[in-house]
Amino acid sequence: MGDYKHLKIFFDGGSRGNPGPSAIGAVIYDDSGNKIGELSEYIGKLTNNVAEYTALVRVLEYIEKLGSSTIILLTDSALVHNQIKKIWKIKDKKILNIYLKLTEKLSRYDTVDLRLITREENREADKLVNRALDSKEFKYEGESEISFGNIKD
Repeated sequence: MGDYKHLKIFFDGGSRGNPGPSAIGAVIYDDSGNKIGELSEYIGKLTNNVAEYTALVRVLEYIEKLGSSTIILLTDSALVHNQIKKIWKIKDKKILNIYLKLTEKLSRYDTVDLRLITREENREADKLVNRALDSKEFKYEGESEISFGNIKD
C-alpha cells in the first residue's frame, strides 16, 4: 500500500422498508481532494442496519486495489460508527458476523479514522444509494403471483 497518502471515503447504506429493497453508495477521494471513485449498488432485501454495514464492506473491497495505508471513513450511521469503535454493543448475530469480517479488513490499515458526520454532510453518498434503489424499482425481477390463463365463456 502507498499510492495515496490517505483516502477519504463517504459511505452510506439504506433500505426502503425495514427490511426492504436496499442499496449502498460511496464516494472515494484521494489525498488531494480529487474524486477517484464511487459505488452505487443494489444489494437485495435487507434491514437498514445491514445495508449500512454492507456499504462499509463494499468500500473496503473497492479500495484494496487503490493503495493507501491510511483511510478516513465518514458515515452518518451512529450504529456503524459506535459499534465499530466499541462504544455500543452488538446484539444482532448477522451484524456481528459482518463486524468480524470488517475488523479483519480494517486491521490491515496503519490508520483508520472513522468519523460520524451529519446526513447533510453525507448527501453525495446518500444520492448514490437512492440512485441504485430507483433504478432497481424500474427493473422489478420478482416472482408474480398472478395466474394468467384463457377462460372460455
